[in-house]
Amino acid sequence: MDVRILGGLSVREHGVSITPTAAAPRQLLALLTASADQVVPVTVLTEELWPSGAPRGARAELQAHITELRALIAGALRGAPSAEPGPGWSDRRTADAILVSQPGGYRLDTGGGTNDVRQFERAAGAGYRAMEAGDLDRAALRLGEALALWRGEPYAGVAAGPRLRREVERLETSRLSVLDQWVEAQLGLGRHVELVPELSGLVARYRTNEPLHAHYMVALLRCGQHDEALTVYERLRVALKGESGMEPSARLRRLQRSVLAVRNTEVRPFYAPRIPAQFSPTRARLVPAGSVG
Repeated sequence: MDVRILGGLSVREHGVSITPTAAAPRQLLALLTASADQVVPVTVLTEELWPSGAPRGARAELQAHITELRALIAGALRGAPSAEPGPGWSDRRTADAILVSQPGGYRLDTGGGTNDVRQFERAAGAGYRAMEAGDLDRAALRLGEALALWRGEPYAGVAAGPRLRREVERLETSRLSVLDQWVEAQLGLGRHVELVPELSGLVARYRTNEPLHAHYMVALLRCGQHDEALTVYERLRVALKGESGMEPSARLRRLQRSVLAVRNTEVRPFYAPRIPAQFSPTRARLVPAGSVG
């Protein structure tokens, strides 16, 4: 089974889509993929579908959605090639063996197929380990591979209840953390000029994300664009004030003062501005994505 979540939901068995078009079974399948190969309790499924409280007949309706999903799986299996790998494999790979009823819940058995979230997490983990080892080239490569798996918003097009909303938030936080580390690796490799256009778009999208704004300010400072870096800080300050009433963190304020100091110091043209050590991407980690302070 091929499960793709990092964008619109896509679940395929033997290359055939088993993703329903109707909202409720689609939402149910999305929640099962979020815990693929694990039992999802019926209570969790009903809470997702009916967050305000399950109506009378909810169990029967849930079972009807399960039956609909199994019918889609059975249709995909009927279109499978006649030569199946391994003796008895086709007997085991049935709709009931893929969407399994277990005491108290259901389990989606992906059969060891591809899952873009798991691929993302493996690549991200390899990138983090490379960062810790100081291997910036490998870190940039593996973190870039992780980010390339994203096609859009996670579970786009799925009506999300409380459980799926928490999963979407978890995935978005993970993506921002990987993005933060990828930019840090690129800056450590001296690629600040190439990063400036991309960071410009990122800070426009994530208007209150301090790590990305700090990276952007450092990149601009390294390019000698002091006033632009100060403008980035001011936009962040206004956005934070408007959203939460808070000022930028002490770290961002120190960075702003460093930019001011560099701008106000007369430097001969053939000298590159010196970046304070605490803002060097190879010397310090930024705070986790989405946090302040």
